[in-house]
Amino acid sequence: MAKVVLDHVYKIYPGGIVAVHDASLEIEDREFVVLVGPSGCGKSTTLRMIAGLEEITQGSITIDGRKVNDVPPKDRDIAMVFQNYALYPHMSVYKNMAFGLKLRRFPKDEIDARVREAAEILGIQELLNRKPKELSGGQRQRVAVGRAIVRKPKAFLFDEPLSNLDAKMRVQMRMEISKLHTRLSSTMIYVTHDQVEAMTMGDRIVVMKDGFIQQVAEPLELYDRPANQFVAGFIGSPPMNFFHGKLETAQGGLWFREPQFTVRLEDSMAAKLSSWVGKDIVFGIRPEDIADALYVSNPDPAHTLKAKVEVIEPMGAEVFIYCTTGAHTFVARMSTTEQAEVNQELSLVLTMKKAHLFHPETGATLA
Repeated sequence: MAKVVLDHVYKIYPGGIVAVHDASLEIEDREFVVLVGPSGCGKSTTLRMIAGLEEITQGSITIDGRKVNDVPPKDRDIAMVFQNYALYPHMSVYKNMAFGLKLRRFPKDEIDARVREAAEILGIQELLNRKPKELSGGQRQRVAVGRAIVRKPKAFLFDEPLSNLDAKMRVQMRMEISKLHTRLSSTMIYVTHDQVEAMTMGDRIVVMKDGFIQQVAEPLELYDRPANQFVAGFIGSPPMNFFHGKLETAQGGLWFREPQFTVRLEDSMAAKLSSWVGKDIVFGIRPEDIADALYVSNPDPAHTLKAKVEVIEPMGAEVFIYCTTGAHTFVARMSTTEQAEVNQELSLVLTMKKAHLFHPETGATLA
């Protein structure tokens, strides 16, 4: 296995289009790292530079201590799994998995042993004689992963491998890939636009936007302590709620004022924000940190706001309730025991120790 290091890497296309800006990242040996972000953020370009499928404009990439800027893809000892499977339609599953080893002139006995070992790991032994057209999407993706496994590479690269699968199969396959990482103890770099995949699969997550790395952290660190408003809004489903307002002092404390409500900040947070009194600021709170006051024992009036229910989405074990203050629309995640009706006015209690505050222009986290 291998450590992968990106050192101030840029990708600039003709015309001055910068797809990746100054990306520096260390991926440890046997680590599972996920690159996540919206379309066009540079995550796939970064992966393709690691694979050697895109040239690096500036900076360097090392794999297992070896600088690979000018090393062709076939000599980097990595294996890549693509979104579209890229299987040869005229070959059987066995021949698809064996093809790369055959090109490298591996002995037949070793090819056979590696293919059958990978098939056993992935549970596709009974599919070895079938053609790709006879397989489901999930089975084809397993074959594509198997073709990578047989090479026993230093690192596995996954470029949105589950995007073409239905929702149920995606859940199953992401579990299979996580189990595969544990079993192979391999370095894996995985690209996705789906933050749920990122949160459930990665040892660490790299959040990207407009070619810049926004934050690199473990999943819960990313969720609880986002570096900026973009990360806070991108990670989490439903996303964090944001309210634009001002900070003001009153009753011996610091308060956030939105046009229709005010809530008092925790003293520990207020101590960091004295310089922001009277200035515009963005207040953030996650949906699960909002509760109906009727179901809270001793709700604090200083942490309570009133809002009108606009939409209710039952999700089975929980309910998403979309509300409006008049100035802002937001969503609360509640249990099914917390009953609400459309157009009803609710008193909602915010868990202020879980609140976040952001710079209104740069989006940087302030507290």
